[in-house]
Amino acid sequence: MDRYRTLILLAGLWLLAFGAQAEPRVVLGDGDIELTDFAIGYFVDQSKALSYPQVRNQTFTETGNRTTLGTNARVTWYRVILDNPGPQPRTVSVHLPHAYHVQEVALYEEQGGRLVRDEHLALDEAADSPLMYRGVVVYSLTVPAGASTTLYVRSHSYSHQWFALEILDQDHSRRVLMGSKHDIALMVGMMLALVFYNCLLYFATSKKENIYYSLYLISGLVWIALSYGLVASLFNAYGATVFQLNMSLITMPIFLLLFMMSIFDTRRLYPTEHRCLQALLVLLVATLAYSVFDISGALKPASSLAALMMVVTFSVSISLYRKGNPLVKFFLVGHTFFVVFNGIAVLFYKGLIAPSYWSSHGVGIGIVLEALTLAFIISYRIKVLEDIRASQDELKKQAATDPLTRLYNRRYFHSEADFLLELAKSRAEPLSVLVLDIDHFKQVNDSHGHHVGDQVIVRLAQVLRQFSRSNDLVARFGGEEFVMLLPNADRAEAEICSERIRAATESLAVAIDASTSLRFTISIGIAEVAVGQESTEAAIKRADRALYRAKRSGRNRVCVDLPAPA
Repeated sequence: MDRYRTLILLAGLWLLAFGAQAEPRVVLGDGDIELTDFAIGYFVDQSKALSYPQVRNQTFTETGNRTTLGTNARVTWYRVILDNPGPQPRTVSVHLPHAYHVQEVALYEEQGGRLVRDEHLALDEAADSPLMYRGVVVYSLTVPAGASTTLYVRSHSYSHQWFALEILDQDHSRRVLMGSKHDIALMVGMMLALVFYNCLLYFATSKKENIYYSLYLISGLVWIALSYGLVASLFNAYGATVFQLNMSLITMPIFLLLFMMSIFDTRRLYPTEHRCLQALLVLLVATLAYSVFDISGALKPASSLAALMMVVTFSVSISLYRKGNPLVKFFLVGHTFFVVFNGIAVLFYKGLIAPSYWSSHGVGIGIVLEALTLAFIISYRIKVLEDIRASQDELKKQAATDPLTRLYNRRYFHSEADFLLELAKSRAEPLSVLVLDIDHFKQVNDSHGHHVGDQVIVRLAQVLRQFSRSNDLVARFGGEEFVMLLPNADRAEAEICSERIRAATESLAVAIDASTSLRFTISIGIAEVAVGQESTEAAIKRADRALYRAKRSGRNRVCVDLPAPA
């Protein structure tokens, strides 16, 4: 009995040990085949030199068909065992959807312990390979009825080892190949739209941050298109030359830092935070310089650099927020998206978390969300600047105009009159000036009060606007005195204009109350400017003499000051 129990115990231990060493197997059923979630084995070849016969006897560790192993597994072998228990052979397509990002791929098909086929694909020569389709390695094999096939895949990556393998029948294989990369194309399309939008903003504002933001967008969309296979899918481009474009992963944070320095004006306003950003910028620029010579080596610490950048930029943003910067709260929203999704991606690329759509696409999602927020920040800042500019324009307008009539004041008239005189001189055009005031205006104020006097002045200002041209300069010099400068108008045209104004004013009636109205008249003096010989101030003095002559002659009339004979 004791011997029997011992045998049972030994048999149980053997079965337990056998079960523990049993490799994962993929069973092909009778129906459609669309296997996208199953277990496979992997073995990291640290020597990077083991051959197929040497590897097949190694111990493989179980993992999922989508896995990430970080930067210390550049050469990794994957093994998948396919069982076909049915009575008919099954033909399947094995997809390697991330093959576009590796240096080379080799596949070894084994049946009954014997190698029946092997394929080797260097990505520098993949454009013409029948195995490669739009960045996906497609390997077809047939598993005999009631038998098994073992497939070994050797993946030699440039830097990070992230791998996926799918097993599909021919129908599902075609559907997958035709319908892939739509989400990545959408991301890239959004980034291109933002680049176009930002170019329009740059032409409108000419701000440095628009340049940095555009370069950040371009770096981001290049990396997204490259890293997620859109470049391979659209252009059938692979290998070391294309992989060099991964420099965009380094240029992207560089331009983001420059954007922060510019839009927050850290050099002038926040020197401590500026030095922190500068130190990180120097580190990134050094990495970029190194990547020119060894992109694989430069990308190896890229995940750690990304983590450092996220910590520094987020800390600086918090500091600026606490110091009251009005824009940083919007930046923090977008940067939070960036930090969260890129943090997930960093863990994925380091092989610390299981692959998923959110982890494998985290960088792209984070870039797009932050890019949208940065676009909002730029637009918001432009709005703030436009509001400030409008406020300044309004202040300038108030400084240049008379508050009662909203006509220009004396100071603005003289500055603009000099310009119009130079313009008339350059064009050889005539220029005339009118000086006018209200007859017996003191009596209006004394008899009816200053509020009625103000109404009279406002009504006269309306007449002057009505009978002046768009290029005429009309100003109130003070009290009841007004001056008009008429470009491209000689003495005769000025007399016609003056007579129209005088007649229109004479017909006006200003209501004092419900039953009483007031009529008033004006006197006008005219002088044609001797362009090239006198100043506008001298011409105004001559027009003023003509005005006093009109007053002495009985008022409500127009008088002209004729130039002295040569």
